[in-house]
Amino acid sequence: MAEADPRLLAPPAPVIVKKVTIVEGGHHGGAWKVAYADFVTAMMAFFLLLWLLGATEEKQRKGIADYFTPTLVKLRKESAGSDGLLGGSSITDVDNYPNSMGQTGTRAITIPRGVTGGPVEGGGRGEMDSDKLRELRDKIEKKLVQRRQLTHLARQVRVMRAPEGIRIDLVDDADFSMFELGTTILTTEARGLLEVMAETLKDERAPLILRGHTDSLPWRGSVTANNWSLSTGRAEATRQALLLGGLPAQRIARIEGVAETEPLIADDPADPRNRRISLLLLDAKAGGRAVTRRPAPVSPPNPRNVPQGKGQAEENVD
Repeated sequence: MAEADPRLLAPPAPVIVKKVTIVEGGHHGGAWKVAYADFVTAMMAFFLLLWLLGATEEKQRKGIADYFTPTLVKLRKESAGSDGLLGGSSITDVDNYPNSMGQTGTRAITIPRGVTGGPVEGGGRGEMDSDKLRELRDKIEKKLVQRRQLTHLARQVRVMRAPEGIRIDLVDDADFSMFELGTTILTTEARGLLEVMAETLKDERAPLILRGHTDSLPWRGSVTANNWSLSTGRAEATRQALLLGGLPAQRIARIEGVAETEPLIADDPADPRNRRISLLLLDAKAGGRAVTRRPAPVSPPNPRNVPQGKGQAEENVD
């Protein structure tokens, strides 16, 4: 009998099947990481916001808010003629000061009211010579162009008609301040701007009134210091700076401090633009009686004599 083939008697070899499980992304990625990163970023921004709210004061927060508010110059850059000195506008542009007919451009500025309750601007005085207004504006623009470091301050200068004559407002905003916070100390840029004003006005013959304005934010922890004394002190500091710039002392009829009683932005008395210095050139017909008061004393200008008033005024930081 023949023997069987041993290969046929051997048990069958086991079949090995390899299964590979593919994990989407594994531990190296995944959509959850993107979502988690967004969540962490949002939480970081949230806690940063909470910290800023707790570490800053109201005046600082308002200054930050005003910084991100588009200004007239930025808006005008999108239109033709915006590469010039005033960003496409003029310092006597209707948009640069209130008028009795309401705003017609990109700014919404309320008409300031005087102590008599009427509009400060007078809205259409026939006696005022328009050529004189234009001449004064051109002189200011020319002198600012000559001082390249002061060119950007052209937007702080507003020339307008007033019942008593011509008024030049030097206006604060979130990016510029005439004085250091809560003091009568002029900033470096403000001194340069007042030098330009002195050079422009020294050849004029009209008497001059200097008027200081503040916003409505109150002082803290002080009984003697207030917005009245601050506005008056700033008018005096302006007087001395103009004398140092060459303006004859006899030209100054008087200085005034009106605190926050004549806001430029009546709807928002705390607006930084309410802080300003007004230079009023009196018209012989309309403002003759305004110079009957005793003129400011003629004394050599000395910046050290200006009251420094370092109270903690609630003013906006530029």
